[in-house]
Amino acid sequence: MTVPEMADRPRVRGGDAGETELDRLVAWLDERTGLAGVARSALRKVFPDHWSFLLGEVALFCYVVLVATGVFLTFFFAADSRPVTYDGPYPPLQGAQVSAAFDSVMRLSFEVRAGLLMRQIHHWAAVVFVAAIVVHVSRIFFTGAFRRPREVNWLVGFTLLILALLAGFTGYSLPDDLLSGTGLRIAYSVAESIPFIGPWLAYLIFGGEFPTVELLGRLYVFHIMLIPALMIGGISVHLLILYLQKHTQFAGGRARESNVVGRHFWPGQAFRSTGLLILTAAILALVGGLVQINPVWVYGPFVPYAVSSPAQPDWYIGWLEGLLRLGPNWQPTILGVTIPTVFLPGIVIPTLLFGGFAIWPFIEARIGGDHREHHLLQWPWQAPVRLAIGSGILTLFVVLTIAGGNDVLAVFLHVEVEDLTSTLRILAFVAPVVVGLIAYRLGVERRRRDAVVPETDA
Repeated sequence: MTVPEMADRPRVRGGDAGETELDRLVAWLDERTGLAGVARSALRKVFPDHWSFLLGEVALFCYVVLVATGVFLTFFFAADSRPVTYDGPYPPLQGAQVSAAFDSVMRLSFEVRAGLLMRQIHHWAAVVFVAAIVVHVSRIFFTGAFRRPREVNWLVGFTLLILALLAGFTGYSLPDDLLSGTGLRIAYSVAESIPFIGPWLAYLIFGGEFPTVELLGRLYVFHIMLIPALMIGGISVHLLILYLQKHTQFAGGRARESNVVGRHFWPGQAFRSTGLLILTAAILALVGGLVQINPVWVYGPFVPYAVSSPAQPDWYIGWLEGLLRLGPNWQPTILGVTIPTVFLPGIVIPTLLFGGFAIWPFIEARIGGDHREHHLLQWPWQAPVRLAIGSGILTLFVVLTIAGGNDVLAVFLHVEVEDLTSTLRILAFVAPVVVGLIAYRLGVERRRRDAVVPETDA
C-alpha cells in the first residue's frame, strides 16, 4: 500500500497515535450511547454554595451507609419465628426458648466478628437518616423551596419521608425482642381499629391474628426488598427532577431568578460531597462503636403475654406513641360499628397532619394566589404565616414525642403518670398556638425591620 493510498482512506475516529485505550473506550461508548454530552452537562451543573443544601446529601449518605451495613446483616439474620433454644455465650438467656430470628440477632451481637458494630451503625444510621430528612424538609418548607415549579418534587420528597418511617419501623421490629413485639402489637391494634376494613387489613398485613408465624417473613420482605426498591426509585426521581430543574438559591449578590450562583459539580462540589460522605460514614461508625443502641439481650425475646416497660420506640415513631397515650378514652358507635379508642389518635390525626403537609404547596398557592415560578428562596421571616404554622406543627410533634415517654418522665419527675398525661394533653393544644403566635410576631417584626433599613440607609 502506497502513502497516497493511505491518505485517501477515511480517517477513523479515535485513531490518533497518542490515544489511550481509555480514550478509545470512551469514544466507543459515546458513539453508541451519546452519554458524553450528558456527562459534560452534569459535570458543569452549578450547586448553590450554602451549607443548608448539604442537608439532603447527609440524608442520602446515611442511606448509603444503611444499604452497606444492611447487606452485611442480611448474611446472618434469619427472619424465622420458629422456636429454638438459645445456647449462645450470653448467660442470662442460656436455655431460654427464643425465636430463630432473635437467636440470629444474638449471634450477630455476640459471636459474629464486627456483628454488633454493624448492627449499631445500621441502627444509628436509620435514626440520623430520618432526622436528616426531617431537617431537610423543614428547610424546604420554611424557605418556600416547594413553590412552583417544584410541587412534584415536594410530593416525591414527602413520599420518601413516609417510606423512611416505614423502613425504620419494619427494621426496628425484625429482631423479635420484647420491645419490638410490643410495638407490633400496638401497630396491629391500630390497623384493626379502622372501621369496616380494619380487621381485613390487619389480617392481610400480619397474616392472621397477632402474633403470627408469617409476620417476620413479611416484615423482612418489606424491609429489604419492597421499601428499598421504592426508596431507590424515589431518590432517583427526586435527583432527576432536581437535575432538570435548576436549584433554588437565596437572594443576594449575583443570584437572580434566572440563574444559579455557586460551584460546578466538578471538581468543587464532587470533592465536597465526597468529603461529606466520608465524614458522615466516619461519624456513624464512631457513634455505632461507642454508643449502645437497641440492646435486645436486655429486653429479652418476645413473649405474647408480656409487655416491655418502659416501651419507647425510636424517636421518629415516638410522636405516634404519644398520640396514642394522649388520645381520648371514648368509643363512639356509628352505623352499628363501634370505633375503637385508638382509631382517632392512631389513624385520623396522623392522616390529617401528613395529608395537609403533603398538599401544602397547593394550599399556599391557592390561598395566597401566587402561581408564579420561584427560583429564589425566602428567609423564614419573609412568610410569617408559613413560619407560624410550621413552628406550631413542629411544637406539636415535640409535645407528642415527649408524651410517648410519659411513664419514664413521670418516674424521673416524681409525679403521677395521670397528672403528667393531663398536663401534656393541655400542652398539645396550647403550646403549638403560643409558639405559632410568637413565631408570627417575630417574623412580622423582622420583615418590617428589613423593609425600613434600606430607607434609613438611603
